[in-house]
Amino acid sequence: MRIIDKQLQMVDDDWEIADEDADLSAHADVIVSAAHWQKERDALSTRAGRLGLKIGGDTPLEGIAPDLDRFALVALEFSKFSDGRCFSQARLLREKYGYGGELRAVGDVVRDTIDFMRRCGIDSFALRPDKDAEDALRAFKELSVRYQTAVDGAVPVYRQRR
Repeated sequence: MRIIDKQLQMVDDDWEIADEDADLSAHADVIVSAAHWQKERDALSTRAGRLGLKIGGDTPLEGIAPDLDRFALVALEFSKFSDGRCFSQARLLREKYGYGGELRAVGDVVRDTIDFMRRCGIDSFALRPDKDAEDALRAFKELSVRYQTAVDGAVPVYRQRR
């Protein structure tokens, strides 16, 4: 699978999203669910390879916050286009919990929202398979003016006018 990475380039994805009962020894870089992490924390902590965590908009961040430094990647699963909770999760992970690793959007990820996702702190994107990734890359260049502050640090237009 190909993803849009932090440098806004199309790259092959090195990560594998693991099923709950998968043999993780065969994969170097795996993403596990929050439930899998809670159940197998000790075993997952000692395995070779990078570890990622997949959470949804309904995942309580307080429960995973103490372990965030163990994850090279947090995958935010957008369950459907109209569910914006992962936007809030991204901002909280960056601003409140200080997560500095990779935040990846997975699930119902479409062109229309990826620029907003990036502004919230998400820095890689696994688009839906039926979407054109090259077209999605153009979304990052379409808006040159920002109206609100965000994690990305862009200066909003009202501050530029002073």
